[in-house]
Amino acid sequence: MREIRTVIFDWDGTLSDSISRIVECMRGAAELIGVPLPAEQQVRDIIGLGLPEAVAVLFPDIDDPSLTRRLTEAYSQYFVAQEQTPSPLFDGVLDTLAELRQSGYKLAVATGKSRRGLDRVLKSHDLTNFFDATRCADESLSKPHPRMLEEILNRLETPATNAVMLGDSEYDIRMAHNARVRAIAVTYGAQSREHLLQSQPEHCIDAFSEFRSWILSPVNSAPVSKTISIPVSRG
Repeated sequence: MREIRTVIFDWDGTLSDSISRIVECMRGAAELIGVPLPAEQQVRDIIGLGLPEAVAVLFPDIDDPSLTRRLTEAYSQYFVAQEQTPSPLFDGVLDTLAELRQSGYKLAVATGKSRRGLDRVLKSHDLTNFFDATRCADESLSKPHPRMLEEILNRLETPATNAVMLGDSEYDIRMAHNARVRAIAVTYGAQSREHLLQSQPEHCIDAFSEFRSWILSPVNSAPVSKTISIPVSRG
């Protein structure tokens, strides 16, 4: 088995405990615009897609572009307002990310968020310069297309066989398969273990702390090239 050198994370539902906030904001936007409210699970099932793609799946009967635009704008406004208090990171995320950096791994984010949205949350958690590469749906192609992963791998000069993708949705897992990258599913985010298993991830974890044990196991760990001291603020 090839050694992992680059670890790529989804953001919402994988590193950030933001799923309930996304559901609340999407349902609030639908109510404001006057379209049928999607069920909570329906919203959970589109998390991971870019916003235009998510709205198209959730509201297939809307054929008025102006209404679609109002809906996406309303969602964005709700979410930005809610994120004045940033969604917390899951337990163990900061410590594990710092340990992976110190162990010589390259770290990246591939997310359905917009570039503005990701930059905002990275700044709020004092992680602006922490990741080696980040890609967002509005500057690439939405999951499950492999473009975001291909761009990250190209930038970090990492073969697909030396990378792993960690995500909480079928779109993350399918994107990884499409890019020929190993895929690990997390069951504490948007979608259930049963749903995720349908996309055939290599492994499922039920808490972020379990990923540390998996990635640092002798079977998966890469040789340490150098030690990097990265201070992590918990401000």
